[in-house]
Amino acid sequence: MTNKTALTLTQAYNKQLSGTWPTQWYIPIGLYSWGFNGNGNLGLGNTTNYSSPKQIGALTTWSKIAAGYDHNIAVKTDGTMWSWGQNFYGALGLGNTTNRSSPVQVGALTTWSSIVANSFNGSIAIKTDGTIWSWGYNNNGELGLGNTTDRSSPVQIGALSTWSSISGGRFRSHAIKTDGTLWSWGSNNHGRLGLGNTTNYSSPKQIGALTTWLSISAGNYHSIAIKTDGTLWTWGQNSYGQLGQGDTTSRSSPVQIGALTTWLKIAGGIYHSMAIKTDGTLWTWGQNSHGQLGLSDTIRRSSPVQIGALTNWLNIAAAYHSMAIKTDGTMWSWGLNQDGQLGVGDTTAKSSPVQVGALTNWLNVSAGNNHSLAIG
Repeated sequence: MTNKTALTLTQAYNKQLSGTWPTQWYIPIGLYSWGFNGNGNLGLGNTTNYSSPKQIGALTTWSKIAAGYDHNIAVKTDGTMWSWGQNFYGALGLGNTTNRSSPVQVGALTTWSSIVANSFNGSIAIKTDGTIWSWGYNNNGELGLGNTTDRSSPVQIGALSTWSSISGGRFRSHAIKTDGTLWSWGSNNHGRLGLGNTTNYSSPKQIGALTTWLSISAGNYHSIAIKTDGTLWTWGQNSYGQLGQGDTTSRSSPVQIGALTTWLKIAGGIYHSMAIKTDGTLWTWGQNSHGQLGLSDTIRRSSPVQIGALTNWLNIAAAYHSMAIKTDGTMWSWGLNQDGQLGVGDTTAKSSPVQVGALTNWLNVSAGNNHSLAIG
């Protein structure tokens, strides 16, 4: 570690977002998991549920994480990719369908950059050369390979090398190119592909003609996106108001939420949504039957509502439960907790943010269906 400078949590988080990790910077990053573990989801070498964070191994070289329905993917600082958990459809990318209860390296490449574990047994990744790859369940064409055949090893989608970011929901995928265009493929009931119809597609299709898309997050049947001007857009299923439009009408094309231009980060849950503004405030909307909106009740909301008055929220993740990290490195959770996925030592649902332990070194968090992953 000689002559290396320690990163602050905010600096390290931004370095990971940009896909860079300059050699002059260093921060030790351990990998932790908790919640349901019936398929080895937690990567701890067993199938025991845990209601508090448990470290996976002793390595401190983890860079990025993605929790799916029952499987997980992670990338180390050396660019290698690892997976574990349920593998019924080859979602682990290991060339077979055998579950793993500990991380196993996917191939030998050291060029993996971005990863997504879809909310149902599929995976997507981008390499440092800008190519995009997919594997796992493909009944709806969610792998983007022009067919509906499952794959148990990574397969390249097309030949382009201009992909910059990805997100995956239930039975579908989204991606943004370096030119700012937004693309989607897979299942399209409720119009969740954002293409103005409800037709499934097994290859990437561009959403409109705009070149100003910045980030995308796919919930179960709905999606959220931010443009470069800081505006917030949603589409797909809206039965619980998860589109934030003040109603429960589904949309098959992107619709703007309000007129604000200060949205910074987003997370699509199973039936709810979360977002952070540039001022560090945290907002939620949609289904709230488990208190997943963090508003101290179980009343659904169809428009964004602020959680408290704090302005120090840094990172968010959502499934049936919600997770968040503050700029001080503390981690907080709320919502469904039947398997201990909130990490607070019990299995009781919470309708307001509760701190996970007392540590102040959390950097990133990812919410699976009923388990969670974090690095810090």
